[in-house]
Amino acid sequence: MDSKNYHEDLSHIRSMMERSSRFISLSGLSGVVAGVVALLGAGYAYLALESAKTEYIFRGRVSYTPALVQELVVTGLIVLVIAVLSGYVFTANKSKKKGLKIWDATTKRLLITFAIPLVTGGIFCIALIFHHLFVWIAPVTLIFYGLALVSAERYTLTDVKYLGYCEIALGLISSFILGWGLFFWAVGFGILHIVYGLIMHKKYK
Repeated sequence: MDSKNYHEDLSHIRSMMERSSRFISLSGLSGVVAGVVALLGAGYAYLALESAKTEYIFRGRVSYTPALVQELVVTGLIVLVIAVLSGYVFTANKSKKKGLKIWDATTKRLLITFAIPLVTGGIFCIALIFHHLFVWIAPVTLIFYGLALVSAERYTLTDVKYLGYCEIALGLISSFILGWGLFFWAVGFGILHIVYGLIMHKKYK
């Protein structure tokens, strides 16, 4: 009897320690929504490239006019904003149901750790746009996003790092097949997010 209580106490203490040191309210459904939005954004970007009479899929021969670049950047920003907002809504609801705070010291550490490689990659992408190296944007966004996920794993669900590894791998492969950047971007930010989100929703619901 004492042994049973002892193990229950240890389990309770372990649970409390994990709650205090890790942000465990990430919602799998937010990943699904982010993936769907990314696929829609990629589809729109492809149509924009096609309407500009480019040969994006064939050897990456794209004539990036200022208007086309602006349209693609705006599309990417819209996808990012919708993904972030949906992530916040789903995560806030999950935190509320579990009786956990969505904003505490752990959340701050998580955001800082996640933001450093992400902001670095964002600034790097601005430099690529400035130098008209548009074909490198897809690989760079995948690689730095993956690095951000791996870094953030320390303060959230361990499974996040596996998504990060996949994003980094896709980015590295994409850097050798530059004409297919949009395809890799759709797989990394779209399909992988949907698969990851469904797995996490089933595992942690």
